[in-house]
Amino acid sequence: MVRFLSHDELSIPRVYSMGRLFGTAGIRKVYPEGVDPILAYKLGLVVSEIIGNNGTAYIVHDTRITSPTLSLAIMSGFMAGGLEAGYIGLAPTPVAAYASLWHGVVGVSVTASHNPPEYNGFKFYDQDGYEFTRSIENRIEEYLDRVQPRSWEIAKDFFIAKEVIDEYVDDISQRLIPERKTIEPSIVVDLANGASYYVTPTVLRKIGAKVYTVNANPDGYFMGRPPEPRKDVLEKLLPVYRGFNPHVILAHDGDADRLAVLSPDKGFIRQDRIIAFYAAKLLEERKGLVIVSIDTGKVVDEVVERMGGRVERYVLGKTHERVKELGTMNIVLAAEPWKLIDPSWGPWVDGVWQAALIVKTVIEEGKPFDKILDEMNIPDYPWDRRSYYIEPIDKRDQIYNEFIEELHGLLGDPINVLTIDGYRFEYKDGSWVLLRKSGTEPKIRLYAEAPVKDRLLTIVDRIEYKIESIVRRYNARIVEKTIG
Repeated sequence: MVRFLSHDELSIPRVYSMGRLFGTAGIRKVYPEGVDPILAYKLGLVVSEIIGNNGTAYIVHDTRITSPTLSLAIMSGFMAGGLEAGYIGLAPTPVAAYASLWHGVVGVSVTASHNPPEYNGFKFYDQDGYEFTRSIENRIEEYLDRVQPRSWEIAKDFFIAKEVIDEYVDDISQRLIPERKTIEPSIVVDLANGASYYVTPTVLRKIGAKVYTVNANPDGYFMGRPPEPRKDVLEKLLPVYRGFNPHVILAHDGDADRLAVLSPDKGFIRQDRIIAFYAAKLLEERKGLVIVSIDTGKVVDEVVERMGGRVERYVLGKTHERVKELGTMNIVLAAEPWKLIDPSWGPWVDGVWQAALIVKTVIEEGKPFDKILDEMNIPDYPWDRRSYYIEPIDKRDQIYNEFIEELHGLLGDPINVLTIDGYRFEYKDGSWVLLRKSGTEPKIRLYAEAPVKDRLLTIVDRIEYKIESIVRRYNARIVEKTIG
């Protein structure tokens, strides 16, 4: 079993000269400017030191062109630092988390998740299946630029551990076998040319679905579509998806910790409705606390309260820390848009588990998924979600700070302002706006919801006008705007 050492037990001196390496969810940087094999090797050495030079690390990676290189480099660091390295290979990020819990090891996924192909990075899991917390990430950064190889005598070996993939597939399939099988539904799964090309279709077939795959060939250039499963990306492919006459359409990102859901008739299903669905199903089994990220909306609160639970909002990308702090026995679920932690399965985000939960329900109910949502009375409030990529990059923070100041009175007086992650302004009519800086890309993100469409359009129009004027004032420009 892995034991994390205290500061006093570490031989590496504490230094603070490194820039911020970890973001919202692990490390994601452009290769090779932000991540490279040298960094990967040093990360392996530092993590080996932090856990005490005694144990094992299991490694998975996504389909990115640079992922094998970084995987072998971090494995070299682990081995030089005294850890055995188990190479699982090409597999979804949740497999690394699963391995960490059930094999009592450090789990690592070499991935940049939904970022473009030139990015890459790392996600780390402790032996209990939790992503590394900010405190551990800070310790890694403190020691990274001073780490040195240890004596040859502590070096360890590596081994192939591909069997973990089948362990994971079999475990999910057995746990989520439908209680009754009313139909064999047609399910479309868009794998984004990513790491779930085998795992998700296999799980869904094992529990009783007829699965049609799109973008299922592993391709580190993500030629089928961008790996981020956004509304604007996926709805362009609806004519393709509809050709299979599916009961539901599912779409992963590059490493399958995210899942988007579409109706063949209505298109993209808002993530808040999906979170509310998970909450309603899991609160049927037991009551308790539902942790959600700061960017979730009114429907989550309404459904959770109706089902006898209660909602707490937390930092985007860090809901796993709140789960660890409170313990899995005290939380029914934790969720963010595209992401779910079901503590009955494990304390990690798992898009494959999400897909299987949805398909299990479709099999049991014998209806298209969008009809199930309607019958569960899970409403759909008008919403908008956009990202602004601003250049030059070094002006983003100044533009963001001025934008926040302007927003205080732009849409009326808010009745509440949450500042746990960006600025969320809540208004008397039930509308709200969240502005935050992306933790993985040089972007400003906007999230908005309103009870009626006209109010939402007013919010978005005013914000768009204001941000464009501020950007011009700084002689900068918006080079990319994405929606959904």
